[in-house]
Amino acid sequence: MKVYMVNLGCAKNVVDGEFMLGSMARMGAILCVDPADADVIVVNTCSFIEDAVDESVDTILELARFRQSGVCRRLVVCGCLPQRYGDALADAMPEVDLFFGTGAYDIAAEAVSGLADELPRCTLPDPVRQPLPGKDDDRIYTVNHTVYIKIAEGCDRHCTYCIIPALRGRQRSRPIADIAAEAGRAVASGASEVVLVAQDTTSYGRDLGAGICLADLLKTVSSACGKETWVRVLYMHPEAVDDALLDSIASCGNICRYFDIPIQHSSDRILKRMGRRISAGRMEETFKAIRDAFPEAVLRTTVMVGFPGEQRADFEKLLDFITAVEFDHLGAFIYSDSDDIASHNLDAHVTAKTARRRYDRLMSVQAVISRRKNEARVGKICEVLVEEKAAEDVFVGRAWFQAPEVDGEVCFSGFAGHSVGDRVKVRITGATEYDLEGEAL
Repeated sequence: MKVYMVNLGCAKNVVDGEFMLGSMARMGAILCVDPADADVIVVNTCSFIEDAVDESVDTILELARFRQSGVCRRLVVCGCLPQRYGDALADAMPEVDLFFGTGAYDIAAEAVSGLADELPRCTLPDPVRQPLPGKDDDRIYTVNHTVYIKIAEGCDRHCTYCIIPALRGRQRSRPIADIAAEAGRAVASGASEVVLVAQDTTSYGRDLGAGICLADLLKTVSSACGKETWVRVLYMHPEAVDDALLDSIASCGNICRYFDIPIQHSSDRILKRMGRRISAGRMEETFKAIRDAFPEAVLRTTVMVGFPGEQRADFEKLLDFITAVEFDHLGAFIYSDSDDIASHNLDAHVTAKTARRRYDRLMSVQAVISRRKNEARVGKICEVLVEEKAAEDVFVGRAWFQAPEVDGEVCFSGFAGHSVGDRVKVRITGATEYDLEGEAL
């Protein structure tokens, strides 16, 4: 049986999909890269915000045509979209044979083979019953040179705008030994970069007891990966970045001094409405501590505009904060409302027009900062991980200060023999707001 899978949404979804592919292959499935050749098509969906919902629905409908006109005999939809919308989604999409949610990834192999046909068409067990990946679980990497490793599932913070706790359940951290073993296998399979992810990586271990924390995990993973492998951590919470974590990073030479810390906002009033238990002053202290510890540190954040109750003064505070901190990378999105999140019931919703205007202004401010940061790298030499061969002697890759998918790239020319996954020393020769140009040494 030939199976085609598409993973939508964040890196955590990619990890789920790769473990599902591993279980399918163990049962004899053959994985294919063209949906036209597939007997079974699987869509692993995201539903975090409205845009993600729209992308998931559009992808399902696009692939459903192979159910009618191709060799496809079974269309399966899994992940966050069915977990969020349940039977209503199933009723609206008769093209799909089976839906299962985030608590049923372990039935993926049975779902594609038909062995799960006795289950309800929409199967939504409690997400907490889904076993965490074990150290010996099969996984098929969709990208070999950069491997994401999920260190925990779920979240306990309950921000008012966020649906994740409802979709993924409470936080459950994996044992350090299992994570380290998975990281070691990834490097042995050719990974040049290991990226640790969770909904909130800095809360890792709080549910395990015995004082286990992210700082402990990083030391073990750093050793398991070897000194030549980049180790990157994403999705830190500003409230939980402490001295122990910074000391751990400082002691491990292969951990990228790259701090991805979503702040969401910097108006204390809006932060409180968001359910974020931190102040702008505390966040400023966190970023100062990072830069004091690591002068070369790269800071990335994510912010939201148009949250219910956001007034002009709140937005100006956000702009002032961004200008003061000068993040190297910044992502922004407009508040996405839905009647199944707590913030829907807040007063003073911001109009779409106002939110879009604020978004455009914010990104214009950040573009100036990003360009200045990038221009400061011109003339310097950095190591670049090759991700694509664009032409005979032109390559696209990333430096340690650029995370996959979300930051800019380095386009460079040089010796034609480089391969994807190689690390190449590049002299930076040009810069734009987000990308760099260079020449290989």
